[in-house]
Amino acid sequence: MFFSKKSAVMLPSNLTLPGRSEPIATADTHFVLGTPLKGPYPEGAEMAVFGLGCFWGAERKFWELGDGIITTAVGYAAGNTPNPTYEEVCTGMTNHNEVVLVVFDPAKISYARLLKTFWESHNPTQGMRQGNDMGTQYRSGIYTFSEAQRAEAEASREAYGIALLERGYSAITTEIEPVVLANTRQAGVGRFYFAEDYHQQYLAKVPTGYCGLGGTGVSCPIGTGVASKL
Repeated sequence: MFFSKKSAVMLPSNLTLPGRSEPIATADTHFVLGTPLKGPYPEGAEMAVFGLGCFWGAERKFWELGDGIITTAVGYAAGNTPNPTYEEVCTGMTNHNEVVLVVFDPAKISYARLLKTFWESHNPTQGMRQGNDMGTQYRSGIYTFSEAQRAEAEASREAYGIALLERGYSAITTEIEPVVLANTRQAGVGRFYFAEDYHQQYLAKVPTGYCGLGGTGVSCPIGTGVASKL
């Protein structure tokens, strides 16, 4: 991962890199789960996208949830550059965030459980950073596929924000924005782009690899928005 302070400010969209029309090559199959990385996904499956710092460790947090997780993938979202490369994202000139796509079976694991994992796996009060990882690509974010997800995410942010303030932390800086997969025809919504193959399930391929993830130690409240379905 890159340790840099040079990309801590979002750029106007007209100043971001142009990107490319063709997707970046990535794997077809999840290295750990053996499931399709890019689909097609089973009928009834739902998707969620989260940004919580370096996506290597973040992805592992979600595939380790086990039953109900169909697949996970790392990628880039909430930026302006189409089909960015990792090197481009690291310049801070794409406005993208490093994120994790989670495809899950809502009959086995709830969106609320994913939110709980998200909040407890990082410090959402740090703005454009997570620990030593600094820049716009490390900001905290929840990217939603529906109004129902947005409402639940906002309720969870409020509930966890109160819990953090009670423990002496500052206000949450997590952004909540809509997202679609890159190949979806929908204007005015941020897109998720799959990252390069070597980033996918990186910490399973390189168990001693870097992981800068660290939570606050504050438990996400049960029964107040975020955990209502647990």
